[in-house]
Amino acid sequence: MPNTFQIVVNFIKQQFPHQDFIALHEPKFIGNEKAYVLDAISSTFVSSVGAYVNKFEEMMCEITGAKHAIAIVNGTNALHLALLLADVQEDDEVLSQSLTFIATCNAISYIKAKPVFIDVDLDTLGISPSSLNQFLHKYGEKRADGYTYNKQSQKRIKACVPMHTFGLPCRIDEIAEICKQWNISLIEDAAESLGSYYKNQHTGTFGKIGTFSFNGNKTVTCGGGGALVTDDDALAKRAKHLSTQAKQAHRWAFLHDEIGYNYRMPNLNAALACAQLEQLNAFVENKRVLASSYKNFFQDLAIPFVEELPEAQSNYWLNAILWKDIEEREAFLKYANDHGVMSRPVWELMHRLPMFSTAQKADLSNSEYIADRLVNIPSSVRI
Repeated sequence: MPNTFQIVVNFIKQQFPHQDFIALHEPKFIGNEKAYVLDAISSTFVSSVGAYVNKFEEMMCEITGAKHAIAIVNGTNALHLALLLADVQEDDEVLSQSLTFIATCNAISYIKAKPVFIDVDLDTLGISPSSLNQFLHKYGEKRADGYTYNKQSQKRIKACVPMHTFGLPCRIDEIAEICKQWNISLIEDAAESLGSYYKNQHTGTFGKIGTFSFNGNKTVTCGGGGALVTDDDALAKRAKHLSTQAKQAHRWAFLHDEIGYNYRMPNLNAALACAQLEQLNAFVENKRVLASSYKNFFQDLAIPFVEELPEAQSNYWLNAILWKDIEEREAFLKYANDHGVMSRPVWELMHRLPMFSTAQKADLSNSEYIADRLVNIPSSVRI
């Protein structure tokens, strides 16, 4: 196996020549980033009001096809706000996946709601419609108020939050149909999937609300940043209101009508984001070429490469391969990182963390299989 590790590491190095250390995913600032940020500084509008905030929202609508986009300070806050907009309340249950970044469950926990873990599909790494359907038929009960309740916990199941893992679209149309049948609000965690499509529809636009992240390691970045998209006029208006401290419009008075949040993206970040969004298509095309090279290479080695569904188009934010078992995975991680190639395992499963260890869960065999074998390999845009 060490010989195979060497072959893999050497191939990765060939994709990123002239680099002593190859990062997992690094940003590329090769467009109008400096010009737009300097322009924002010159305007003196550097906080949560400014022309670039408005432009960013317009660009996100154009890219995703959503009717409304609201600029948020980061992806976690966008998800928290989305849950509030969906009327998720304390002690409500939110169906999600254990194979996710902790931000998903943290946002649920901010409201003191309870995550319930559904298994993922092996090919998408996102919520499995089959697992979701089985769970709801076993534990779900629609009551006279129109909502679905968990027969075991007696709590209301208010929302479902699937994630498009590593930019790979999950079977979101099937998930949306199941949620509709059970009157469960669908909120897409599309943090990693800007530029990804499922059946020619952009991720984040299949449910009530979708959320995105522009963290420093994402396909396009503004350091920190997020967005919320929706087609619902009332939800969009309320999202903007809540994200700006619930301040009522007035020329000089400070009037607030409810508890609000300081979640609005600053104009400086938005300036950087606009410049990056101008390059989104080129970045995704570049990354898809890299993914294709990886796919062909690992196919020859008989090492599974995680690829998009036939009906999907992924941004391939992070490329992923699967080793035989956890021992082989750990051995490769050590070898690759020792030899200048950053590689990482998938996140620790949420139900294995102490704060979520008592959460109800479906059979998570697929999630556990993936968690013990998956490795992310360098996936940056290549210049």
